[in-house]
Amino acid sequence: MKTGTLWYKLLIVSSIFYGGIFLFKIFTFSTNEDEQDQSFQTQFENNYNIYALTIPTQLSFAGEDVPINRSDVKESFDRELLVNTYWQSQTMLFIKRSHKWFPVIEPILKENGVPDDFKYLALIESGLTQIISPAGATGFWQFLKPAAREYGLEVNNEIDERYHVEKATKAACLYIKDAYQKFNGSWTLAAASYNVGRAGVQKQLDRQKTDNYYDLVLNEETARYLFRILAAKEILSNPIKYGFYFRRKDLYSREATKAIQIDSSVTDLANFAINIGITYKSLKDYNPWLRQNFVTNKNKKQYTIHLPLEANVPDSMIIAN
Repeated sequence: MKTGTLWYKLLIVSSIFYGGIFLFKIFTFSTNEDEQDQSFQTQFENNYNIYALTIPTQLSFAGEDVPINRSDVKESFDRELLVNTYWQSQTMLFIKRSHKWFPVIEPILKENGVPDDFKYLALIESGLTQIISPAGATGFWQFLKPAAREYGLEVNNEIDERYHVEKATKAACLYIKDAYQKFNGSWTLAAASYNVGRAGVQKQLDRQKTDNYYDLVLNEETARYLFRILAAKEILSNPIKYGFYFRRKDLYSREATKAIQIDSSVTDLANFAINIGITYKSLKDYNPWLRQNFVTNKNKKQYTIHLPLEANVPDSMIIAN
């Protein structure tokens, strides 16, 4: 009986002792966790900041002034400037790709009398990648098949020149100049029409009795379109101002190539590539407009094919790039 009472007393004492330790630990852990949360929040507030952006007092597109003093215009531009500044990964890719492809696009625009600012239209359209939209618009300049063919691009099962950057840029120049003429010398309206079509812009001009893009009520995509171009131009023209730092070696660039011409069929492009010491992938990377692994070429059309320098082709076949 006495032994049982002793064990009972020890059990009670032990329960009180260990229970006290448990409660102490819970209380201590809670206090430390609260302190950690507060410290974490303080560190966050001290070290992570999102800044509003200073809006330029002057903006232009293709030599045409943007009425940035208007509150609606300012807010629309601010939205796209914020989106593109703080979507850092995408905009850094824009910067890197532009270094690779703007030197190809710029001289074609100049040669065809289209303002240099339209290179930012291609950037916004495709990110300078060979994408296909849900509607089927394809390539850097996002041509639909009918418009591509209208402006001289070959589009069929084997050849799709919407993927040919130089040829597609020339076709885009023709479209833009036609739009410029239609809209009485407005590059701004020509750019807007690239998004919604010339008929779409004209319909809204007639309906709303204005000739000014900035006075139009448009669907959201087209209303944002020019401001996205303007934001891309502003950031890529002043990358450090918007927090984008990079080294020259970080930028993408085009590798030197040599070119040959073919005017007959090629039954197997993979074998063709292997026979000249390159891979099929390399051949397609340099010539994405080749859509099959063969070229029938029934009409004996002449095509220029670009190859990496290591391609083993006779010097007599090489043409000037």
